[in-house]
Amino acid sequence: MPLVDSYLPLYQFSETHSCRIAADAAPILDAAGRYKPEDDLFFRAMIGLREMPARLLGRRGSKPFGMQNFTLLERTDRALVYGLAGQFWRPDYGLHPITNGSAFRDFEEAGVPRLALSFEVASLPGGAHRLTTETRVFCPDAVSRRKFRFYWLLIRPVSGLIRSRILASIRKTAETT
Repeated sequence: MPLVDSYLPLYQFSETHSCRIAADAAPILDAAGRYKPEDDLFFRAMIGLREMPARLLGRRGSKPFGMQNFTLLERTDRALVYGLAGQFWRPDYGLHPITNGSAFRDFEEAGVPRLALSFEVASLPGGAHRLTTETRVFCPDAVSRRKFRFYWLLIRPVSGLIRSRILASIRKTAETT
């Protein structure tokens, strides 16, 4: 059972990407844990576009959205799971603080989806591994599902490109350490 199942077993939206990495599991997860998408020019450009309405409305702070907004829910020898709660379609993301895995599991607020981002490592023949990243989103009610669905349709293509770039960067780091 994937670790992410213990945090978000029910969800309406998901996206999964994976790649083969010629490295051991520990360096792969270390690289995933250290990865900062905000170091990627493409990510920064896309987040800049995404956050432009909030900046114009004066609703976004000086620090762009990135991994610092997520909470590490759990790390095992084969997986990392991060969590986030918010109304992601809002210009300021409508984020709600999540302190740990228990708080993420227990979080229930009408109109506020939860998002889990996982990295799971599986062994392949010959000593290589498959790193899979999955994003899951659970919307607690029909209104948040409708709002998130529209947002998801807009951001999903770019999100997929970002996930592919994340995996490529993690692979490069893990294979060179």
